[in-house]
Amino acid sequence: MPDRRNHRGAHPQDRLLFARDAEPDLRRATSDLNWLLTHGYASVSALKLVGDRYALNARQRLAVGRCACSEEDANRRQMHQVETPDLAGAELWIDGYNVLTSLEAALSGGVILLAHDGCLRDMASMHGSYRKVAETIPAIEILGELLAEWNVSSCRWLLDQPVSNSGRLKTMLRELSEERGWNWEIDLVPDPDPVLSAADQIVASADSQILNQAGRWFNLARTAVEERVPEAWVVDLSGC
Repeated sequence: MPDRRNHRGAHPQDRLLFARDAEPDLRRATSDLNWLLTHGYASVSALKLVGDRYALNARQRLAVGRCACSEEDANRRQMHQVETPDLAGAELWIDGYNVLTSLEAALSGGVILLAHDGCLRDMASMHGSYRKVAETIPAIEILGELLAEWNVSSCRWLLDQPVSNSGRLKTMLRELSEERGWNWEIDLVPDPDPVLSAADQIVASADSQILNQAGRWFNLARTAVEERVPEAWVVDLSGC
């Protein structure tokens, strides 16, 4: 069936699955998964182990899996992270869908996860197709205003070419940037991950594989949410 959602908000069961009284088990499960990953356990089998132990459903397991990482990975990511002042005069390469969908979800009241590595991650899944929602334009405007405020010299947005409607999003980003005078380049590429992982420029993403390889990265989604969407529904699984 076609996707007719107008928002990238909460799943109907999220109020129960991520309620305050569910958070302790989610935190313990994330802590256990962090430990298993740190000690070399395979991610799939380790997630099944902790999911079964805490009787988590599929959506809760997805959340725990997105928040956990080994201590080695967490330390590596922290060492290569740059802060807002470092963006002044710099070129920023943006993992387009990764950043945009998290901000859309935050604006629409969806669950946002604060992960062990300090990143914010959403629960959205595009399944090869992207659909503009009511929060898309406001999210782009927030990002553009912040990047201008931080004096970023230029931005290169990378969008997954195989994802349906990437061309439409590219047009939307280009038109908004031209209207506002933002120095943006928007490219469709077969797979942004290897491009961003090998970039000499600062990259903006919360994708674990990119963060494990990037020379310099900026926590754009988290910073944007904290500065412009303070009312966002954040489930904190970081301090495990």
